[in-house]
Amino acid sequence: MIYSLRRKFILVSTVSVFSVLIVIFMIMYVMNHMELNRTMDTLADAIVSNNGVFPRPDEPGRPFPGERVPRRDIITKETPFSTRFFTAWLGADRQIVRVNVESVFSITEEEVQNYVDHALEGDCERGWVSDYRFCVFRSGDETAVVFVNGEMNRMMSNRFLLTAFLALVGSGMAVLVLIILISKRVVYPVAESYEKQRQFITDANHELKTPLTLILSDLDIVEAEMGKNEWLDDMRSEGERMRTLINQLVTLSRMDEDQANLSIAPFDLSGAVLDTVSEFQSLAAERKKHLSVQAEPAVEYCGDEGLIRRLLAILLDNGVKYCDDGGSIRVTAYRKRHPVIQVENTCKNVDALKLDRLFDRFYRGDKSRTFDGSFGVGLSIARAIAKNHHGEILAYKKEQIIGFKVELK
Repeated sequence: MIYSLRRKFILVSTVSVFSVLIVIFMIMYVMNHMELNRTMDTLADAIVSNNGVFPRPDEPGRPFPGERVPRRDIITKETPFSTRFFTAWLGADRQIVRVNVESVFSITEEEVQNYVDHALEGDCERGWVSDYRFCVFRSGDETAVVFVNGEMNRMMSNRFLLTAFLALVGSGMAVLVLIILISKRVVYPVAESYEKQRQFITDANHELKTPLTLILSDLDIVEAEMGKNEWLDDMRSEGERMRTLINQLVTLSRMDEDQANLSIAPFDLSGAVLDTVSEFQSLAAERKKHLSVQAEPAVEYCGDEGLIRRLLAILLDNGVKYCDDGGSIRVTAYRKRHPVIQVENTCKNVDALKLDRLFDRFYRGDKSRTFDGSFGVGLSIARAIAKNHHGEILAYKKEQIIGFKVELK
């Protein structure tokens, strides 16, 4: 149990830390992307404000705003530019009328047309086409599209994000190592308390069983000399109740151990279910309750057969005790992905039951009933058995029926 608690602490802490790191990285990613777009839009706006030509008033040989640039299939730059861009002016039919591609190393008219077509697909004024950030604007009676190359900016942005990602992952791994190292110390108080509890139950079992055995033995002697009477019967009944409670507490203590002594072996689960149900047939008939079973044949399972039989016996005993007078109890066993056992019984007051508390120790769902030998520990033992077999047990209710479903893995 303590090992399981430590694993859960490590898992929860790790998920929490990495969730925070993921959120931080996503915020950095969004902000970096917004900043990249803002930078590229600033460059595009500078070109747009100069009618599609990058503003270089002091550089000779630049075309004036509105001046026609000759169309060429391939235009090669002769002078390097810090900002690579090209501008395409379009007619009413969205066909290219003229272009300015002087700052691009090499590009064909067909490529320019493809860029324009992709930019105008979504009817957006700004966006990305490949490594180019585009901006659509009006130039007189024409529509123009400026494409600014953002390859270098993207590369720098991606390098920053990669560095941030590696730094966050490294930080997360370092925190994970620290969590693993300190987890033992964190769960130590719980482990110590749990160990004291187990030791108390073990000591109580030893200290109580010896005098209890002597008391019941003395009762036999007194009964032999004085004969039966109601006072001796009450004393014997209370002694047996105490013995049952002690045995159940010891069982729970053993079930809670991480390394429970399970006798794992393959066995016929269907046969075990049929045998256990048959043992309760007479008890159910005596209390005028109908007990039926439907077990899929040849359902095999590898586990502790004795404990599985005990789990089913607990559910059947619970069903017989709390089934309505003249009601019915139904047991089914089948295999889906894993073997499944279900026990259902009629219960008129099912809506008043708190299903989330049924497996709590010493909880009894129907407190209005007189004591019938039940301590509210049985379902806790059943859950512990299912857990030690890596399975789970669930309580559910439907119209005037309460059921328990056990899935064995």
